[in-house]
Amino acid sequence: MTDAHVEPIRHSRKGLIIPFAIVFVGLALWTGWWFVLTQQIEKKLEGRIARLEQSGWTVKHAGLSTTGWPLRARVAMTHVDVVAPSGHAVAAPEIVAEANAYNPTKWVIAAPDGMVLTRGAKGKVAVRAEMIRMSLHGLTQRWPNVVVELAKPVFTALPNAEPFPLAKAGLVQFYMRPHVAGSNTPTEDVDVLFRLVDGEGRPNGPVEGLTQSGKLNAQVEAVIEKAGALKGADAQGLLSAWTAAGGRFVAVKGQLEAGESRTFLSSPALSADDKGRLEGEVFLRAEKPLAAIVGLAGAQQGGAMDRAAAARAAAATPQGGTGEQGQAVDLVLNFKGGRTYLGPFALAPAPQLF
Repeated sequence: MTDAHVEPIRHSRKGLIIPFAIVFVGLALWTGWWFVLTQQIEKKLEGRIARLEQSGWTVKHAGLSTTGWPLRARVAMTHVDVVAPSGHAVAAPEIVAEANAYNPTKWVIAAPDGMVLTRGAKGKVAVRAEMIRMSLHGLTQRWPNVVVELAKPVFTALPNAEPFPLAKAGLVQFYMRPHVAGSNTPTEDVDVLFRLVDGEGRPNGPVEGLTQSGKLNAQVEAVIEKAGALKGADAQGLLSAWTAAGGRFVAVKGQLEAGESRTFLSSPALSADDKGRLEGEVFLRAEKPLAAIVGLAGAQQGGAMDRAAAARAAAATPQGGTGEQGQAVDLVLNFKGGRTYLGPFALAPAPQLF
C-alpha cells in the first residue's frame, strides 16, 4: 500500500545551469581577451607609424577601425597614403589586415580597391587587380615568412608619369623566408623568389619588343646575404647600407620565357657599386635568343645608341643548331662600370638598385 502524501522527487537544475554558466564565463573571458588584443594591435600600429614619421616618412589615413569579434582581429584603414623620404609612395582607398584572434602571429593584408604606386621622379602608376594580398607569419622569428600576390593586375601610368614596362599580367608573386644553413640553423641571410606569369608589355615598350608581342614569364630566386644590414629610412639608404656591409645576391638562378625565346640564368654572386649599379656576371643558356634581341632592338626604349648596340649584339649572337635544341646558345651578361654588356657590346645602363 502506497502513501498518498509522498512528495514527488525534484531533480536539481544545476545540471542545466552549470553548462550555460561555463559558456557565459568563457565568452566573457574571451571577449575581454579580444578587446585587450585589439587594443594592443592598435597601440603597436600607432607606435610603428610614429617611428616612421620620426624617420622622415609621411603616413596619413582617414581612420582606423577594429572588428572581427569573436574569432578574428580585423584592422581597416581608409584613404591610406604612405610616402618615403625618397619620394616613393603607396596610396590605397583601403588597407585591411586580418588574423585569427587565437593566433595573431599570422596576418593577411589586402588592398581590395587597388592602389597607386609613386615611383619617385618617374611618377605614379595605378594598380588594379582581382586580388592584392600580402601574408605574414612567423612574426616571432628573426625573419618572418612573407608572400605578396597580385592576381591579374593591370598597370596604368597616370598623367605626367613615365610609362610602366608592364601593361598587365596573369600573376605576380614574391616570396621571402629565412635562409636555413645545413644544420637547420637560421642565419642572417634570407631566401627570395620572384615569379611573373603571363606578363604583357605596354605598346612599343621593351617588354613587348622582347616577347615579340607575346607574353613574358619569369621566375628568379636568390639568397640575400647579410640581410640584417638592410636598415634605413628609405630604399636608397636601406640598400646603400646593405651594400657597404658587403651584402650580395648569391646562388641566383631562374628562367625567363619571352615569346618563342627561353633563357635559363644563373650567377654565383651579384652586388652593387658605390653608385648603386648592379655588378657581376649572369650566365645564360638561351634558346632562340635572336628573336628576343631583335625585338628588343626595335623597341622604342632608351637612346639610339642603346638600340644600335642591341642590333649589333643581335647580329653577333650565334644562332646555334637545329632541331629540339635549335638556336640554343650560351651567353654572358656582364654588369660593370654602370653598363650592361653582351660580349663587347654595351646594351644599356646596368640595373640600378639605389
